[in-house]
Amino acid sequence: MTSPEIPSVPVDAVPAEFDDAGTTPAMLLDVREDDEWQLGHAPGAVHIPMADIPARAEELDYDREIYVVCRQGGRSLQVVRYLTHIGFDAVNVSGGMVAWQKAGRPLAAEGDHEAKIY
Repeated sequence: MTSPEIPSVPVDAVPAEFDDAGTTPAMLLDVREDDEWQLGHAPGAVHIPMADIPARAEELDYDREIYVVCRQGGRSLQVVRYLTHIGFDAVNVSGGMVAWQKAGRPLAAEGDHEAKIY
């Protein structure tokens, strides 16, 4: 999902550093719910559910670009709108984690099950 007034990038424009738990000058913020996160997420992502963003915005770094992802791009679009309004350099990952998995980018999962988004 995209919107002309909200900066968005396709999955292949997200830095490869998020494919593992390494460090990068940017941040990948996953705003899905806990159960969605547990099914599969980018190894280098930070998890803050969408509803928690206003209360937890102080955990984000104003000096880093923030790529925001959800399942398909709707929630992340809303979060980017909010974050840019309060001064963050944020961009929506269009297609979300569904596009991430379809592009063959790696997934990590919680628990004993195989990582799978769709």
